[in-house]
Amino acid sequence: MTPAVNLLKKNKVKFKILRFEHDKEISSYGKEAVNKLDEDPLKIFKTLIVKDSSSPKNYFTSIVPAEQRLSLKLVSKELKVKKIEIANSDEASRVTGYLVGGISPLGQKKKLETIIDISALNFDTIIVSGGKRGLELELSPLDLAKITNAEFGDICD
Repeated sequence: MTPAVNLLKKNKVKFKILRFEHDKEISSYGKEAVNKLDEDPLKIFKTLIVKDSSSPKNYFTSIVPAEQRLSLKLVSKELKVKKIEIANSDEASRVTGYLVGGISPLGQKKKLETIIDISALNFDTIIVSGGKRGLELELSPLDLAKITNAEFGDICD
């Protein structure tokens, strides 16, 4: 299993594994999960790695609904960082230990400060990447926040 699944098991967090066959032609991984899972699309979240523009080694994890857009301005404000930008794929893979399209907020190689969009609290459970393309994990947003030491904030456009 993936580091994300192992972390949840180790911490005795209740979760469910959801799988789908990843299409190698698709590069919009969050939208693929929305299209292939028979779930409320608003509870499927994507993990985006962002970085401090003035301190390029300072990375953060942001978790937002797959069909919404991360607001760099709002996430910057929530993280109290002057300017934020999206990390490129190589950076995101290097700091998390996961391939893009399978970046989980859980079990990352380096524990990053994490912020979850406030809309996650509208659901008893949300779905996030399990650390592999086509592997998703359903768990309570409160459990996700607890295990990642995340804060909730308004970070979508």
